[in-house]
Amino acid sequence: MATAKSGYVNGSDLLLLIGGKAVGHCSTHTLTYSSETKDRAVKPVASKAVGTAGLWKEKSVSGLSVSISAEGFRHYDETESGFKELLAAWKGAASVEVKAFERENDTKPYASGSFVITSLVETSPAEDDSTYTIDLENDGEVDIDTSGVTEN
Repeated sequence: MATAKSGYVNGSDLLLLIGGKAVGHCSTHTLTYSSETKDRAVKPVASKAVGTAGLWKEKSVSGLSVSISAEGFRHYDETESGFKELLAAWKGAASVEVKAFERENDTKPYASGSFVITSLVETSPAEDDSTYTIDLENDGEVDIDTSGVTEN
């Protein structure tokens, strides 16, 4: 049973699954919800005075998209979805299932759907931890369910 939460949302309580496993040794992840828009410039009604009439455009949403990025540390004893599994998924050139959810609320993801891995970057500096960054873009409709978010 989920415990009552209060105060600021701790980023460690928000998790990302790729291919059914959490992103391994994840240090951060970002979901970006975007709207594509269309502008409409219309002539003002005849009763409008000359001047600023007609300068304001109307907007409508013509598309929605979600992009995700995540960063993690490479780990020899990885049990979750680490660099090796993500590299194999990228090489497979197919969509992967992704879920974003709050810890202890994994049966109710607030965002889920099919995503394409658009980039996978490995960074290996001398005498420092090796890391990776993955970027994904939605492949079709993403299920957004705000009931999976416990914040008011």
